[in-house]
Amino acid sequence: MAVLNRALLALLFLAGLLAVRGGAAEPAATLPVIERLDDEGARAVAQAYQYERTIPLEARVVEKVKKDGPTREKIVFRGVQGILVPGYLQLPADGAGPHPCVLLLHGWSGSKENWWQDGGYISGGNARQALLTAGFAVLALDAQCHGDRIAQNDFAPVNHYVDPSVGEGQRKGYFSQVDIYVQTTRDYRRAIDYLESRSEIDKTRIGVLGYSMGGTQAYLLTGVEPRIQAAVAVAAPAEKSKWSLIAPQNFIGGIGPRPFLEIIGRTDELCPLEHAQARWALLHEGPKNQILFDAGHKLPPGWVPQAVEWLKKYL
Repeated sequence: MAVLNRALLALLFLAGLLAVRGGAAEPAATLPVIERLDDEGARAVAQAYQYERTIPLEARVVEKVKKDGPTREKIVFRGVQGILVPGYLQLPADGAGPHPCVLLLHGWSGSKENWWQDGGYISGGNARQALLTAGFAVLALDAQCHGDRIAQNDFAPVNHYVDPSVGEGQRKGYFSQVDIYVQTTRDYRRAIDYLESRSEIDKTRIGVLGYSMGGTQAYLLTGVEPRIQAAVAVAAPAEKSKWSLIAPQNFIGGIGPRPFLEIIGRTDELCPLEHAQARWALLHEGPKNQILFDAGHKLPPGWVPQAVEWLKKYL
């Protein structure tokens, strides 16, 4: 009888182990499979984001204004195609340095100005002020064809339609979405070159925070740029085709063990929850987290302290 009892206990223990393992694996089994390129293919895609560092930056400060806190500098430098790229650089009020710096990447049809506007669609001003208070410098560029770079698109906004009389008509634009994403990501790599020339910036502590289009670019930039030390991607849209040059899943291998936080709404109309969870699951097993809000693509301001705490912890 004792032998039977021990055997029964052993079977129950084994059954318990199997149940725990089965329960742990169940969520992953319900997630969709996200197609992505193999390592060789991902390395080939990453080549589209390379640039020649010997191209002269010709960077300069063109304006200094007192804007919502410490003095804000407007800077320009030469992008990878020789076109001047404008941006805003703001340092913490304490004046001590060198400071860690967070790159701020805005969304589609937005501009660097969004990070100086409290509330709004992305709560950009809230995020910038919180980062400055925490001791970070911030640098925000205009994406290709956005903000001060609208002249490159014949002064037409990226969502501009030329013939509203026939419904939406044809969108006026001289750059594709892929062109804009790739060019902007490469420009941010050049921006890091510029930051390395500034004695007020700690070039070993560069982070990135992006919303929507900027959230996708947080994946792209971190995946190809080893100087990024920590990243936060907010409301990054889905890109399901593995053949796309801007599919975030193809850049996950390049992110490696660096800290990566994703914040997204459960009902984001640009990224189904199941896709977001499956994409996040592909990330490494190092410092990572995914925070879900009961919201769509427009998140409540509560995402800001979550992002700032992540950057404070890892940058």
